[in-house]
Amino acid sequence: MFSNKNSKQKSEALRKILDRKGIISMPGCFDALSAKLIEREGIEVGFMSGFSVSSTKLGMPDTGLISFSEMLEQVKNISNATSIPFIFDGDTGYGNSVNVYRTVRGYADAGAAGVMIEDQKWPKKCGHTKGKDVVDLDEAKSRIKAAVDARNYGDNDILIMARTDAIATRGLDDAISRMKIFSEIGADILFIEAVKSKDDMKRIIKEVPGNHMINLIEDGDTPLLEINELEQIGYKIAVMPLTLMSASVK
Repeated sequence: MFSNKNSKQKSEALRKILDRKGIISMPGCFDALSAKLIEREGIEVGFMSGFSVSSTKLGMPDTGLISFSEMLEQVKNISNATSIPFIFDGDTGYGNSVNVYRTVRGYADAGAAGVMIEDQKWPKKCGHTKGKDVVDLDEAKSRIKAAVDARNYGDNDILIMARTDAIATRGLDDAISRMKIFSEIGADILFIEAVKSKDDMKRIIKEVPGNHMINLIEDGDTPLLEINELEQIGYKIAVMPLTLMSASVK
């Protein structure tokens, strides 16, 4: 066991898991108790969903209503309660590139192994809902660059997951182009949200080398393929961000 708050040790553990062969099945949590349930099941890595935190903490939808400070409190609670690495939803970074830098450093200092930063316009929305759009490429690049710069500062390491929602309004070509650039900037994990078909998945993996994550949401836009099929396509992480929350609600 390593220190619960030390993101460097947790990020190193996450890097080792990513370096191993095989796909990672990563359940989503929303508070310290649900995170402890994930760890208790012997699962090696988890994910904190912003949708779930907004739903359970505020009783409100994932439409940019929850603040950085509220999310950071949940990062601290989960990190203090668990020993396995978790990747945490950092939304858009809550502002410009300076805010992104602060978000990443705040999450790292709170014990996060990884943070997800996306290119949506604010107020952001759940990746599988209508009415969302992305910022222009220059602003998107500045967010990921700020996140990578923040990762490289200080004693606490943290992995950067770069997310694009460009498929919804600009198409798959634009999403792939953005992800190539995010990878070149230095993102550790790549995430194109709301992929609509198996053929699109194969194209993404073929055209953009790296550790790719796929988002599996019940009744969402992405086909719910079997985990072994996703592994064969080439995905490194399959996240089920809402499944645990939905089960608890039912």
